[in-house]
Order: sequence, then structure tokens, then C-alpha cells
Amino acid sequence: MERTTLSVPSIPLSKKTVLSNPLQVPTQDSEFLWNQVIDTVEDYFDRNRSEIRPVRDGVQWIEGRIETYPQISATYLEPWRKDALEGYQRLQSTLQTMRRTAIIRMTPVNEGFSIAIEVIKEIEDVNRSLLSSDGSATSRHDGSIVRADPGLLGAPITQGWIRQENDTDLEQRLLREILGRATNVRPPRTRVMDRIFSSNPR
Repeated sequence: MERTTLSVPSIPLSKKTVLSNPLQVPTQDSEFLWNQVIDTVEDYFDRNRSEIRPVRDGVQWIEGRIETYPQISATYLEPWRKDALEGYQRLQSTLQTMRRTAIIRMTPVNEGFSIAIEVIKEIEDVNRSLLSSDGSATSRHDGSIVRADPGLLGAPITQGWIRQENDTDLEQRLLREILGRATNVRPPRTRVMDRIFSSNPR
């Protein structure tokens, strides 16, 4: 019998593994799977805006749903944060102000549950560039009365957020971690015990 070296269920699958979205997880334990989904999401996003636990209402199931608050994405100056993955996603979040929102749906199917993840990525829409030479107020020289606003600031003003493409890299990361938590489960053993058993095969 081949023994796994995974001591912590939260270790995700290989980065080369591409999963379908939605993903079917073969388990009938809705409470266990829901807890794995919650723990995974909390590793990447600070707060949830809404959380509906999957429950059985009489005969039928009510699907579970998690929606996080929009969160300003991590930059290269914040290596401890995980919501923007290394590479292009984190570089983009460093050069532009981005935010991400995650929506997770857990739906019962015949052989377990279906997990669908959508990570919405948005870019900040400002009235002008931060390094623009245009001032926030322009002096007039035609004799008109100009009343200066003492609270006028020179920083750009956020006018809203523009939706970009979904962050499929983070979607895949979340799916791999949830699947890893749900399937790489075994009785708790330390790595020392694993080495002892592996060195003395029966």
C-alpha cells in the first residue's frame, strides 16, 4: 500500500492540474465539505459579505453560496497576502489598483456536490492619472470670479470600478485546494511515523 506524504489536508494539488469549473467533489458529507470551502476562502479573503450554508429543506436541497466583500488586491510589497497569485496577476495589481470579489456556489448533485467559483477582477476608474500634469483646479485669467475650495485635493478621484476578465488563475488555485482538502484526508500521523512505516514495509 502506497502511503501519502501529505500531513496537512490544505496542501493543494499540483499547479499543473487543471480542473473543471464547476468541479464535482465525490462526497456526501455536506458539513465537512462546506467547512473546507469556508477555510479555503478565508485564507484568501478577509471577510464574507454573505454566507448561506447548504441545507436540506424537506425533500430538496438549498444550495450553499459565499460572496466576499470586494478586496483591494495584493501587490509585490505584500508577499504575505495570497489573493493575487505570483506572476502577471500580482504585477498587474502592483501597477494598477485592482480589487477582487469571490463568489462560490455549492450545489448538490447525484455523486456529491458541485463547486463553482467565480473570482471577479475590477480595475479602479479614476478621473485622471496619478502622475498627470493637469491640476485639480485651473486658474482663470478672463476676469471671472474664482472661489477656491479649501478642501480640494490634488489626488485623483475614484469614479467607480471597471470589470475585467475573471481571475481564472485564482479560481483554479481555490478549486485545487478545496479538492485537496476534501480528498487528501487520512488519520492524523506525523511525518516521523510515515518515515518509520515507509522504511519497514510489510
